Amino acid sequence: MSTVLRFGVPKGSLEEATVDLFKQAGWQIGISSRSYFPTVDDGEMKCHLIRPQEMGKYVERGTIDVGIAGRDWIRENDSDVVEVCDMVYSKVSRRPVRWVLVVAQDSPVQGPEDLQGATISTELVEFTKRYFKERNIQVNVEFSWGATEAKVVDGLCDAIVEVTETGSTIRANNLRIVCDLMESVPVMVANKTAWEDPWKRAKIEQIATLLNSALRAEGMVGLKMNAPADKVEAIISILPSQKAPTVAHLYKSDWVSIESILPEKEVRRIVPELLRLGAEGIIEYPLSKII
Repeated sequence: MSTVLRFGVPKGSLEEATVDLFKQAGWQIGISSRSYFPTVDDGEMKCHLIRPQEMGKYVERGTIDVGIAGRDWIRENDSDVVEVCDMVYSKVSRRPVRWVLVVAQDSPVQGPEDLQGATISTELVEFTKRYFKERNIQVNVEFSWGATEAKVVDGLCDAIVEVTETGSTIRANNLRIVCDLMESVPVMVANKTAWEDPWKRAKIEQIATLLNSALRAEGMVGLKMNAPADKVEAIISILPSQKAPTVAHLYKSDWVSIESILPEKEVRRIVPELLRLGAEGIIEYPLSKII
């Protein structure tokens, strides 16, 4: 029987973004509303659709070999897994999310130590318990089934631990952030036994490399042009590039070909300057991966 890598695709807010990322990296994953087992065009992989909140425990026990979930839920479950790499992407933005300690705007609380004996409501119960225990602060942590901000507004608890990107919703509810507890991004995590298996580790590293190369290519384009040889230095000086641009002499000519990788948003600014410096035949092309 051939070896198969069992991969956990995060169900929910990261689901569509994960499928799109795999597509850019070279894998076609198909998800049906009637099945928890997505199809994938790779005979060496089997995909499972799993809630990020549960990904860590399934990876830890070896039910699946590797998966993607937020670091917050890996820490919440205190999962004993290998963190292969960060996968900084989401449906909305590329920014990490923050888990923050929040109180009412008029609360006298200025730091975690001021919550001795208080009740805190959150979805991240176990992490929050450990956070306060490590600081010898006695608190009562309750699980919140949603609408967490409303609980502190209504006086149902003394503080909440909530997730945010910008803090705008918190401010809109007349609440105040006391401090940050954790920053979280999606991470690829592997089962320790699977990571020690040479074939599985090589397959996991292949996937991680190609997914990250697709992430690096987001918002980037290639730019290629011809230019007089005596204008090379001037053109290179205005080209943003990951490394030095590629310059090649054209056959039987005193012109050169210049090729570079740059952020797509820079193209509109830089093309007029390139034309002014004598560049011709400028070609912009999309990138699917940067390895």
